[in-house]
Amino acid sequence: MLKRAVERDLEIIGKTVNKITKKNVYYLDKISESKAIIALRNHVIHAYDSVSDENIWSVVINHLPKLKAEIKILIENV
Repeated sequence: MLKRAVERDLEIIGKTVNKITKKNVYYLDKISESKAIIALRNHVIHAYDSVSDENIWSVVINHLPKLKAEIKILIENV
């Protein structure tokens, strides 16, 4: 259940980043891994049978904190 919840959250994050960057390309440079985030979302949705638990955990541990910090800065500067 936890795995599915984490994957679902990553889907939502990827979809949101995709919408934001399509609406305003300025954010492509402000969200450092925007294309990788969108690609991960697509992988989780379309190739769910080959999603590696290790890769998902690596994203959660290594990349989400950076994304959180970048988004916080963007929100503070609005």
